[in-house]
Amino acid sequence: MDQILNVLPTSKTAHPDMNVLKEIRKQSLENPEAFWQRFADELFWYEKNGPVYQPIDEPPYARWFPLWKTNISYNALDRNVSSWRKNKVALYWESEDGYRRTMTFYDLYKEVNKFASVLKSLGVSKGDRVTVYMPMIPELVVSLLALTRIGAIHSVIFAGFTSQAIADRVNDSCSKLIITSDVAYRRGKEIPVKDIVDEALRHTSTVEKVLVVQRGSGEVEMVEDRDIWYHDLMGSAESYVEPERLEGTFPSFILYTSGTTGKPKGATHGTAGYMVWSYFTQKLVFDVNDRDIYWCTADIGWITGHTYVVYGPLISGVTSLIYEGAPDYPRPDRWWDIVERYGVTIFYTSPTSIRMHMKFGEEWTKSHDLSSLRILGTVGEPINPEAWNWYYTHIGRQKAPIVDTWWQTETGGIMIAPQPGLAPIPLKPGSATFPLPGVDAEVYTEDGRVAAPNEKGLLVIRKPWPGQFMTLWGDPERFKSAYFTRFPGCYYPGDFAMKDEDGYFWLLGRADEVLKVAGHRIGTIELEDSLISHPAVAESAVVGKSDPIKMQVPVAFVVLRPGHMPSPQLRIELINHIRGTIGPVAAPESVYFVEKLPKTRSGKIMRRVIAAVVEDRPIGDITTIEDEASVDEVRRAYEELKMELRMRE
Repeated sequence: MDQILNVLPTSKTAHPDMNVLKEIRKQSLENPEAFWQRFADELFWYEKNGPVYQPIDEPPYARWFPLWKTNISYNALDRNVSSWRKNKVALYWESEDGYRRTMTFYDLYKEVNKFASVLKSLGVSKGDRVTVYMPMIPELVVSLLALTRIGAIHSVIFAGFTSQAIADRVNDSCSKLIITSDVAYRRGKEIPVKDIVDEALRHTSTVEKVLVVQRGSGEVEMVEDRDIWYHDLMGSAESYVEPERLEGTFPSFILYTSGTTGKPKGATHGTAGYMVWSYFTQKLVFDVNDRDIYWCTADIGWITGHTYVVYGPLISGVTSLIYEGAPDYPRPDRWWDIVERYGVTIFYTSPTSIRMHMKFGEEWTKSHDLSSLRILGTVGEPINPEAWNWYYTHIGRQKAPIVDTWWQTETGGIMIAPQPGLAPIPLKPGSATFPLPGVDAEVYTEDGRVAAPNEKGLLVIRKPWPGQFMTLWGDPERFKSAYFTRFPGCYYPGDFAMKDEDGYFWLLGRADEVLKVAGHRIGTIELEDSLISHPAVAESAVVGKSDPIKMQVPVAFVVLRPGHMPSPQLRIELINHIRGTIGPVAAPESVYFVEKLPKTRSGKIMRRVIAAVVEDRPIGDITTIEDEASVDEVRRAYEELKMELRMRE
C-alpha cells in the first residue's frame, strides 16, 4: 500500500498509525474517483473510458467503472503468467484422505483455458447463467475462472444443499448448464452429489447439459444426450480462449443468500468494482506478499470462498491452500497438521471453528509447530473475547495479530477490520476495529440518530463502495426494499453494532436474532458471549421459547470444556452468571447440556433447528448439517430436563 502512504502528510499526532488510517479513509470518501483510480491502475484493463465512480439517484447509488473493460480471469491468471509468477504455486489442494495436488499459475491457466473451450463448445456464451454444485476440489476453482473468462455468469451452490435448493436457484437464474461431480467425501463418507443434481433436474426446465467431474469411482447414472464427463471433453479441448472484454458493471456471478423464511435472494455482483475490491481488501487486510502460504478455510459455496479462496488471492498472486474435509477428521489436530506441513503464514477461519477447537483442549495445538503463522483472521460472526484470546495465545503464539473481519455476501468483501497492510494499530479482543478506506460506516439508533459512544444501535453504510452488489437477480424492487429503505440513502446490513469511546466498532450480531423478553430486546449473541465467558463453557447457543406472559424467554444449550461435568449446580451457576453479566431480565429459563451443537458444514450454529426442537415444530431441511446426531443430542437434553422437572413437581 506504499502508493497511498506516499501521498500522506507527515503525522504530528501521538498515534501516527491511527492518523494514517484516518487520513486515508478521508481521502477515499472525499475523492473516490482519484482514490480508486490508483488501485485500478495496478490491474489489467482493455479499456479505461469514462469515470471510475458514477453517482446515480437510486440504489445502489453508484456505478463503478461503468465504461471500463476488463476480465477477472485474465487478472487472476494471464497477468500472473506473463510475469515471474508463471511457475509459482497458485493452489495447494489436500483431500480428507490425504491425497494432494499442486497447481502453479501456469498449470491453472492451461486448465482454465481448456475448460473455457469446453464451455464454448457446448454453446455457453456471454451472459449465460451456469450453476456450479461441487465439493472443494481444484476443478471448482477452474470452473469459476473459465466461466468468468468467457463472460458467463456463475451461480455456485454449496455442495451440501438439497435438491430442492438447487432447483429453486436454477429456476430463478434460468441456468442452462450445471457443473458437478459424481461424489464428494466428508468424514470418510461418500456423498452422492450427482444423484442430488439428478433429483433437482426433475423440477427444472432450463438446463441443457450437465458436466460431471469424476471425483470417485465414476459409477453414476449418466443421462444420454445430457450428461457429459469433464475428462472426456478436456482431452480434445483447445489450449487457449481469448477472454471476453467485459464492461465494468457486467454481472460476474449470482450468489444466493437464504434467510429463515422467503425466497432465496440472488445477490448479483459486477465485474470491475468487485475485482478491485477483492484485490484491495486481500492486500490491505491480510498484508499478503509473495512468500505467503495463505489458507482461508471457507467453502467456495459461500461468499468468503468466492472472494478470499478464489478471486482475492489469485488476483494478488498469492499461493492459496484448499482443503476438502472436516476440520477435526480423523483427529482434532487435522488443521494444525496442515498448517505445520505447508508452513501456512495467514490463516482465516470462523469463530465457531475456533470455539470447537477450544473445546478439544490445548494439547492438540501444542504438538504442532505453528510458528509460521504471522496473521490470523476471523469471519462469519462476531468473535467473543475469550475465543479471541485463545486463538491469539494458542494458535498465534501471542505474536500473530488477529484481523477480525465484518462483511456480508452483499458487500463483496471485507468492510470493517484491522488493516495491517496499511498500518498496525492496537487491537481490542472482540472488536473489528475500523472501517476500511471507502467504507463510510456509522452506528444509528432506531430513530436515525448517530449513536453515542458505547450506545448499541444499528450498523449503516452511508456511501457506495466498489465491492457492493448491484441488485438482486430478477428482483430489483426487493433489492431496494430489503436494503435501502430502513435508513434512506444508506445501505442497511441488518446488524447490531456500537462504537466505543476510541471509535472502535463492535459488531453485536444480527438485528433479526433478537429475543423480546417482557418488552426488552435482547440479542442472542450477548447471551451466548456471556455464557462463553464462564470458564466451564466451550460453546453456546441461545434461542427464544414462546411464553404466555413474557412473550419469549431465553433457553440456552451449552457444550462444556473438558474437565467440567453437567450438574444442577452448574446449571444454576450459569443462569446466575448471565444475571450478573447482563441482568435478571436476560436469565435463561434453563440451560441444557449437550455434547455437540447442530452446525452447518461451514461451522455456523443452526439456531433454527434448536428453536424447532424447543418449540416442538418440524425441524425442516437439515441437509447442510455437519452431524445429524447433534439434533438428537439437543432433543435428548431438552426432554431429559423436562422429565426431571416434572418428577420434581
